Formats: sequence, C-alpha cells, structure tokens
Amino acid sequence: MSIEQTISKLDEMKMFGMSNSYTERRTKPDHKDLSFDEFFGLVVDDEYVCRKNKRLKRLLKRAKFKISSACLEDVDYKQQRGLLKTHILNLQNISWLENHQNILITGPTGVGKTYLACAFGTWACRNGFTASYYRWPRLFGDMHASRGDGSYLKYLKKLSKSELLVIDDFGLNPLSDMDRKDFLEIVEDRHMTGSIIITSQLPIKNWHEFIGEPTIADAVIDRLLNMSYKFEMRGVSMRKKQKDIE
Repeated sequence: MSIEQTISKLDEMKMFGMSNSYTERRTKPDHKDLSFDEFFGLVVDDEYVCRKNKRLKRLLKRAKFKISSACLEDVDYKQQRGLLKTHILNLQNISWLENHQNILITGPTGVGKTYLACAFGTWACRNGFTASYYRWPRLFGDMHASRGDGSYLKYLKKLSKSELLVIDDFGLNPLSDMDRKDFLEIVEDRHMTGSIIITSQLPIKNWHEFIGEPTIADAVIDRLLNMSYKFEMRGVSMRKKQKDIE
C-alpha cells in the first residue's frame, strides 16, 4: 500500500492528527534513526493531542464563558484582592469537580470575580468536564421563556447535564416567587451530582435574606455551602485602576 493510500485512509477515518503527523514526521531527518515503535508512538501522541484540543474547543464553545481566555495560571496576585495563591493552586486539580463541590466568589464590582470564575471554568474544560456559563439575569430570562414555550423541564435537564454550572452576578436583580422555586430546582438537581460556581457582590451572610422565603432559602443555602470553597475578594475596581493608568 502506498503512502498516499495510507494517508487517505487515515483522513477517511477522521484521524487527522495522525495523518498530518505521519506526513510531516516521515520526512524529518532527525526521525530516521527512530525505531518503528518510537516513530509510531510519536504519531499516536500527535493524534491524541489533536483530539484533546478539538474536544477542548467544543467544550469551551458550548460553555460560552464571558472570558473564554481566562486561565488560572494568569490570575494576578500582585493586586491586594484577598486572593491567596495557595488557595488557587489547591484547586488546580479535579477533586472538587469529582466530589461535586462548589466555589463561591464574592466581592465588590470590578475586582475580578468573573475572570476567576471563568478561569475555574476553563480549567474544568481543559480537564474534560462539561460546563455552562450564565449571568444571573439571563438565567432566569431563559427560565421564563422556557415556561412560555413549554420546554421548562427540558431546560432544567439541560442545566443538570453540565458537570459545572457557572452563575455570574448572583443577586443582581430581585427574585420573584417563581424565581425562588426555579433556583431551588437548579440547586437541588445539582446537589451531589454536579458543581456550581457562583459570583456575587452580596456577601454570603446576606444570601439568605436576599432569597427571601425562609424554607427555600434554608434549602438553597444548605446545599450551596455544603463542602464549598469560598473566595471573599476585596479592593477597588481593577477596571478603575486600568483607567487611571491610561
């Protein structure tokens, strides 16, 4: 079988990483002294990396993070924001995702809560977990729309399927009675089955009062705070600092 036929069959099987690797590596002078096992191992590694990268692109596209380029390695510790590098490093593993633990990020506007949440989200995607990002107002807007078109249960199921749900700007607008019940459904569906990241300008101690109805608030807070990691950020807006520099 000719080289062209081999490459054509690899492409037909959609093994494009291996196809490109074989095409390029077979002509490299420094590869001539490799054994067949060594050469084949490199080609297989290239296919593996290619598939991993394609999956990551699909996961990031599906997640729709507000800051898709955010990553934990680029978190700024120079600014006095109450962030300890050791706390971030301790979460650069997948145990919190495997154990369905939550991350709660609070602080004033502009201190980088959204960036940190998206960075944890992209970290999850880089490790093969599915994720979804929603801003608080949009989440309930979509919930209301799903009720109107009869897809409410389907929408809840869609939310529950993501292994990580990121809710940005929790508490930005008040909750109606229906919103409270919807939020409880979302949290309940994910309890012990998926992780949630929440950002909010409201301190956690005020969440119960914000939710309002005591029975629902008790249930939501209990499930969110159970085995969760908390980041209480502080400081002035980084956007304001950037404007001052400019």
